[in-house]
Amino acid sequence: MIEGYRENEFDLVIEPRRSEKNYWNDLWRFRELFIFLAWRDILVRYKQTVIGLSWSLIRPFLTMVVMTIVFGKLAKMPTDGKVPYPILVYAAMLPWQFFSTSFSEASNSLVASSNLLTKIYFPR
Repeated sequence: MIEGYRENEFDLVIEPRRSEKNYWNDLWRFRELFIFLAWRDILVRYKQTVIGLSWSLIRPFLTMVVMTIVFGKLAKMPTDGKVPYPILVYAAMLPWQFFSTSFSEASNSLVASSNLLTKIYFPR
């Protein structure tokens, strides 16, 4: 394939020194692929669980309950009293869980999708 030439609209050629605008345009054009891959991952993850997708809501709630009991009741960590301690714990825990889960799933997806990565040309 000639650099910069596309046979059809779905051929994606990554060219060196390409402007960021074109990069974001290509990501927007292929957004349906990202949505499909994310939806497939969600279906596979929760397909064989008894409670299904609700596990993703129960897990942070149970973590909040445990942390509230340990740090709020047993350790008696002080709060300013304006916000209930469980809400304070939940507000701090959600960004952390999002970050840690995203980071671990991103590294796992690189390992699991190694066959896709071998088909991509990475310049030296």
